[in-house]
Amino acid sequence: MDDQGLSLDRMRTFVRVVERGRLSAAARELGLGQSTVTRHINELEAAVGVPLLGRTTRRVTLTEEGSRYYANCLQILRLVEQATEEARNARRSPAGAVRLSCTAALGVMHVTRMIFDFQDRYPEIRVDLNLTDERIDLAREGIDIALRLGPIADDAMKLVSIGKSHRRLVGSPDYFRRKGRPTRPADLAQHDSVVMSNIAGSDQLILFDPDGMRLVVPVSGMLRVDHGLAARAALAAGRGIGPAHLWLVQDLLDAGTLEVLFDEYDLEAVPISLLVVPERAGVARVRLLVDFLVKELKKLPGIAVS
Repeated sequence: MDDQGLSLDRMRTFVRVVERGRLSAAARELGLGQSTVTRHINELEAAVGVPLLGRTTRRVTLTEEGSRYYANCLQILRLVEQATEEARNARRSPAGAVRLSCTAALGVMHVTRMIFDFQDRYPEIRVDLNLTDERIDLAREGIDIALRLGPIADDAMKLVSIGKSHRRLVGSPDYFRRKGRPTRPADLAQHDSVVMSNIAGSDQLILFDPDGMRLVVPVSGMLRVDHGLAARAALAAGRGIGPAHLWLVQDLLDAGTLEVLFDEYDLEAVPISLLVVPERAGVARVRLLVDFLVKELKKLPGIAVS
């Protein structure tokens, strides 16, 4: 093994090549020549003694050994960054980047504004906001914090519970004028619903009556969407009835654009949490953003603190 090839620079180059998928893209981002990037990878592979990447004319792919080595490189580089930051920030305000992933609708409607306020308070902290409804691999994507709705099964991450997000069944006055207003939950089977195609079980609605009795009603409609903002727009436009988080539609309820249906019935609340990569939880800027988000998210409509 040639330990001279095991430098942090080579590890950084390797990580960037993996994340960008092409040597040329990594070279542009790093400000290096492609020949230098190739040399770094070759030296790293020579040092560890196994191939880390498979190369084609279009992309690079990880070998089995390369996949494990990539995960370890991420941890090493983050620990080095954390140690460096703590030394630098001992006598100055926090600085550097935090990568935050968030479900798209919540990010657009509320979290972006929260980040503005956070950066007004900490102007030297850069926030990279990734909006997606996919359950991405935090470590692989280099994400520090993920804001998640729904049950969490990833026990490798640090979980910060915020509470539960309450929902209501809503529809527009225009829809009720055209289609009639359901008088009991069973009537919903005869009405148009706005269905979320990316949520399992959305073809049925589960309600709880005042006595806690569970009711299951099949629902369907002519419009299926895979984004919360599209569902919000469809509900406001009278395209159907549907369940909605209060943080998504409270302003429309206040304006009379939407109305709550069957207010005496409850929909199951959805857990809302932050996931933090354990190796990043102690970084000052990450910790500051986590604390700030927890405080601000609890102020949103329909969020009940657990």
